[in-house]
Amino acid sequence: MPRPKKHREIFALGNEAVVEGALLAGCSFYSGYPITPSSEIMEIMANRLPKLEDGVFLQMEDEIASMGAVIGASLAGRKVLTATSGPGFSLKQENLGYAIMAETPLVLVNVMRGGPSTGLPTCPAQGDVQQARWGTHGDHPIIVLSASNVQECMDMTITAFNMAEKYRTPVILLLDEVTAHTREKIEIPNEGDYEVFSRTIPSMPPEWYKPYEETVRGVPPMPPLGSGYRFHTTGLTHDRNGFPTQRPEEVVELMERIHRKIDQFFYDIQLVGEYLLDDADIVVIAYGSVARSAELAVQKARENGMKAGLLKLKTLFPYPRRKTEKVLAHAKTLVVPEMNMGQMSREVKRVNMGRAAVRTINRIDGQIVTPTEILKVIMQG
Repeated sequence: MPRPKKHREIFALGNEAVVEGALLAGCSFYSGYPITPSSEIMEIMANRLPKLEDGVFLQMEDEIASMGAVIGASLAGRKVLTATSGPGFSLKQENLGYAIMAETPLVLVNVMRGGPSTGLPTCPAQGDVQQARWGTHGDHPIIVLSASNVQECMDMTITAFNMAEKYRTPVILLLDEVTAHTREKIEIPNEGDYEVFSRTIPSMPPEWYKPYEETVRGVPPMPPLGSGYRFHTTGLTHDRNGFPTQRPEEVVELMERIHRKIDQFFYDIQLVGEYLLDDADIVVIAYGSVARSAELAVQKARENGMKAGLLKLKTLFPYPRRKTEKVLAHAKTLVVPEMNMGQMSREVKRVNMGRAAVRTINRIDGQIVTPTEILKVIMQG
């Protein structure tokens, strides 16, 4: 029997790993505008995509146009990516809302840096967490993922593309400067060793097709523009044919469906990492590069006789409520370290409802949260 082909190993930055993940997932279109600390994603895509048979790279005049371009390319059938940082993320919000209403799959990477405004361009932060959830207006569902190491940057990018295609929705991948600019060895999987999901296309004749028709999964099939299927794309509230409507029953039907297509699949969307949680009465809840500091802090705490554990959030939104409630069955103290004033701790407290003590560790000075800072709080019991 032939030996299984070994996985290729490379040393990569987190931003480089994002590119590897995007290409493995089938991304063939990138549009963007350079901004620290995400620029490596754009630079590498500018080199790699044009070498593919169907690869297209566009540098746009600004972040607003970049979002418009990826939306258009996605409607034409491409798997698409754009990347930015805080100020650019703010500019992308209006078109992000359009993509949510038009149910257009895309992946948006935001490498967070200190803010507000231009803030600390080369320093890490996690200040865009709530903006990722509520940056565009209206009651809208959104999937927001995170990564804490370079391997996860690749893996979660593949996951982001799969979720975008599966649920016909934009997916945001939140990194921070430390994760994006850490260089580590990663494994590149062989073709067939990982899942690649592509959007469902219509199986009925074009004359029967209704672009926003109700389905069991809540996700209508999506043909590429120009393939013979007619559909109207708008950011206005629309009926099943895609045409604007203000009829209350049609508005409710649309809004409930775009929420349901996410809500009923929490088991698939809400991803976490669990470390030493089985008997933990002190649980650290962390994400991004801070989760790496937390893991070492938990190890040191165990060496000192403390029953500590780590719940690492890979999905930030929809917030993994059930995973947190499982921890609360035995945890007496929750520790939430993050590089902001407490944006994720608000979600933790909302689920906790006073059952355990919640202690926060917050840094807003452009410096990382260290294992020593987290260990100190854990050791207080």
